[in-house]
Amino acid sequence: MSIHAHSKHPVWSACLLSIALLVGCQSSKSTLNTPQTFQPEGSQLAQGLPADQLPEIINLSDPTSFSRRIITPTIIDTRDFPIQRQVVGPFVGDPKLVKHRLPKHSRDKSLRSDPNNRPLPIGQTIDIDRVQPTGGTPGSGFEGISQTGWNPPDPTLAVGPTHIVETVNTSIAFFDRNGNETFSTRLGDDGSPGFFETAGADSSFVFDPKCFYDQKTDRFIVVALEHAGDTESWIDIAISDDSDPNGIWYKYRTFSVIQVGNNNYWVDYPGLGSDDDAFYVTGNLFYLNGPDDDGFAGQLFRTFDKAPMLVGDPVTITDIAPDNGASLQVAQMFGPSPQCYFLSRRNSESLRLWTINDPLGNPSIDFVTVGQMGSAFGPSQNAPNPGGGLLSTLDGRLMNVHYRDGNLYTAHAIDGPPGITVARWYHIDVNGWPSSGSNPNLIQQGEIVGSNGQHHFYPVIYSDQFNNVGMVMSRSSASEFASVQATGRAPSDPLGSMSTTIELAIGDAGGDGRWGDYLDIAMDPNDDTTFWIMGMYRLSSGWQTYIDSFTIASPCQPDLNGDGDLNFFDISAFLIAFNAGDTAADFNDDGVFNFFDISAFLILFNQGCP
Repeated sequence: MSIHAHSKHPVWSACLLSIALLVGCQSSKSTLNTPQTFQPEGSQLAQGLPADQLPEIINLSDPTSFSRRIITPTIIDTRDFPIQRQVVGPFVGDPKLVKHRLPKHSRDKSLRSDPNNRPLPIGQTIDIDRVQPTGGTPGSGFEGISQTGWNPPDPTLAVGPTHIVETVNTSIAFFDRNGNETFSTRLGDDGSPGFFETAGADSSFVFDPKCFYDQKTDRFIVVALEHAGDTESWIDIAISDDSDPNGIWYKYRTFSVIQVGNNNYWVDYPGLGSDDDAFYVTGNLFYLNGPDDDGFAGQLFRTFDKAPMLVGDPVTITDIAPDNGASLQVAQMFGPSPQCYFLSRRNSESLRLWTINDPLGNPSIDFVTVGQMGSAFGPSQNAPNPGGGLLSTLDGRLMNVHYRDGNLYTAHAIDGPPGITVARWYHIDVNGWPSSGSNPNLIQQGEIVGSNGQHHFYPVIYSDQFNNVGMVMSRSSASEFASVQATGRAPSDPLGSMSTTIELAIGDAGGDGRWGDYLDIAMDPNDDTTFWIMGMYRLSSGWQTYIDSFTIASPCQPDLNGDGDLNFFDISAFLIAFNAGDTAADFNDDGVFNFFDISAFLILFNQGCP
């Protein structure tokens, strides 16, 4: 039974009071989404395999064609690694630049403007409190992997029922949900062994890792790239055999040297996501060894049949390489997801939404323009911070894509007021495209604009089961160290608005150069309402990753589970919070949990929600 918000609840009130008496009281302007390579710094150049040991190059010269082959996995058990925790303490020293050792690459990075664009209003932050740290106060999260000797860290996280997986350049670690590390190692052959070494990754140059938790299959997924010399490019992907990352993983090392025309290309900057039937990896295609003007060939879509990977069987993978687009992000799909969506920049006022029709059969690429964006050029300058130089704010590419029940969310950093970087976010209604015959449209857009010279960058965004939205980003200024900031909104908030940001953590030292190149956000599979985030800050020892969680407060205070109804579930949530001494139950805001909180809850509960 569900009692709606406007009704009165004398029966529930009497029930609550009786139960409460039993439990007692307690106290207590750059250009496009540019396919620059943006590689990590500090690696050794791998030499690669002899030519007669290389797999066959994948020919995708026809942009409407596809290539398909079968890959056999390597099965490993992390519990058999002789050293369970190999990543100890921050790397001491300065990371070294390796981008000059990579193949030459360039592309026209200019963004066109659309004179016919009619943008939707761009919302701003409003003075409301939406972000509620799970630990009760900001800063109650825990530190993840410290500086590894690679720069930038490219931090991502995946959250399961009992564990968290973190990846950075170029390491991986598992934690319980209290922040206790249970496993860590390098990704390449500089581990003992490295995470992907046992699958054939015999190079220390294993980079750009990403991970996420697939709630449809209750598995962790990790992807990373390899590059060696002018002959090798690999996409490594691994999937856990259950919801506990400590144990068996099925690992697939897939060759990714792609022939387009007469040239061969390698894969950079992966995207990672899934739908009901497949996992997807995207990447930018750069020329392995040739003139700058032939240096870019668009993006690669790689599809992995999901079903065989769940049991460690050989998997069929399919490649498509359309001849346009760059720096795609793959949607991480929640709810029914018969096909996957991908997003990229089209020009300064529009996005391009992609999908793959019949990905496991006879696949074809479909795409459509989503317009009405406010003008969005990449940041015109990097972000200052005390005691350091300038932190890279990247180039305006999209940071992540999240899908739930027909809604897509994405975010990126753009040029704002003169000399300031702002975080811009978008909400798109897919409208059942492409099967519906209706095109997607932009529902709302908003910005996080700082004051006193504050820059907001690397924003990532997600939604929960009640359509609340959470977002995390970096912030710094000439007088403020780089920090981790969070914001959010409820569905009833004004279109385009987010709450005032709160600071989850901040560094105490200045940084310089590459930062990010992205942060991450995930949804707790246990309640589908708690947002977990991955941020970073700078200490004297170098960059430091940070993991935290929060929920979004409902505009209706007694609606504790945020579902828009007042019923027994809210009473149950109140009692749990009350017994735990959680601030969510401190309804009179006096820091003490007693009868006055019960009384305040009862009054608001009986009044209903507006």
